[in-house]
Amino acid sequence: MKRIVVGISGASGCIYGIRLLQALRLQSDLEIHLVITRSGGVTLRLENPDWELASVQQLAHVVHREGDIAASIASGSFAVESMVVAPCSMRSLAAIAHGLSDNLLTRAADVMLKERRKLVLVTRETPLHAVHLKNMLTVTEMGAVVLPPMPGFYHQPKTMQDLVDHIVGKILDTLGLAHDLFPPWQGANG
Repeated sequence: MKRIVVGISGASGCIYGIRLLQALRLQSDLEIHLVITRSGGVTLRLENPDWELASVQQLAHVVHREGDIAASIASGSFAVESMVVAPCSMRSLAAIAHGLSDNLLTRAADVMLKERRKLVLVTRETPLHAVHLKNMLTVTEMGAVVLPPMPGFYHQPKTMQDLVDHIVGKILDTLGLAHDLFPPWQGANG
């Protein structure tokens, strides 16, 4: 069974992490590990009143506390296929870019980079200033994939859920996982 880590930080857009967890649960060969930062929990309550923290945690197989730096996912010897931070705050991005493993989310991301495993950061902020962009470049040069939640419109979205699903589908595409969250582009005559 493959393992994947999902991190939810304090940026706006916790719905991306929630929907990603729902989509990953449909994959029968995955063990999902989850770490939600304290700020992520606050944002979750503010933006998603229909979701309780416990309900989100139930979407994962294993839940880790932000402060548990002795957790399995803090070590490179614990085999993890990939990690996605959705959403990824600019604070978490900066910590990852500069190797500041000051909580479990940033430590687990650091492990992904040092072990040359797939790390996807769904960076959420706008507009961006030079330091944000430099940090995105830094993690990209280290092997991470920066995937800002910028939905496309070629799939003719009708609802907010369609826009969220498009981003989550792009995350799953990046991980090489099959999904039916949006139809793939078939060309102008397809």
